[in-house]
Amino acid sequence: MFNRIRSYAQAIEARDPACRSVWDVIFSYPGFHAIAIHRIAHPLWHAGWHWLARWISQWERFITGIEIHPGAVIGHHVFIDHGMGVVIGETAEVGDGCTIYQGVTLGGTTLERGAKRHPTLGKGVIVGAGSQVLGSFTVGDGAKIGSGAVVTKPVPAGATAVGNPARIIGQEEPDAAPRTVAPRTDFSAYGVTPEEDPVSHVLRNLTDGAASQADQIALLWQAVDKLTRRAEDGGGTSSGP
Repeated sequence: MFNRIRSYAQAIEARDPACRSVWDVIFSYPGFHAIAIHRIAHPLWHAGWHWLARWISQWERFITGIEIHPGAVIGHHVFIDHGMGVVIGETAEVGDGCTIYQGVTLGGTTLERGAKRHPTLGKGVIVGAGSQVLGSFTVGDGAKIGSGAVVTKPVPAGATAVGNPARIIGQEEPDAAPRTVAPRTDFSAYGVTPEEDPVSHVLRNLTDGAASQADQIALLWQAVDKLTRRAEDGGGTSSGP
């Protein structure tokens, strides 16, 4: 048991520079507490003890501010950072090594009972703060969801999705075995990536072009005004025959 806790703490330390020790994780990390309680509620749910499992999950929500349905499948080394306001639905699946920030919803968009209604996150997925991942689709291994994104369609492995509705702005080859213990130099906190949103790039160019044209038009008007004044002054001083 201690080895599992230590392994989990090392996985958190690799993704959180504020982490100082195993004890820091055990006593101060609500994401750790939420998943630990979920490990109790989840088998009870599948054993048919639905009322007890939901009651335990409600205490989890009260203590941590994180709501994980007892039916959800949570992989190993999943890190819920800060965590307040995170909601993970009944049929959601979260792969090994995923990182989820505060305010994230893994929600469903249908009311069909017994159906797969919530998303599946592959291994090593990063979901930025305030993101909404809604529907029964898959987010591929190593994908990144930028903060505030609203994702309603599948995201390919290694891709980055941003915006509302979410757009794919880049794609990398995911690691065959995502690193969860050793420090990760490729980790992108909050799903922030160096790739630029192409839509934002186009809008910036349009804005810059419009500003440049406005300056040119102003210069043209100044030139026309000068020519007009010269013509008027020349007409006023000219002598008759």
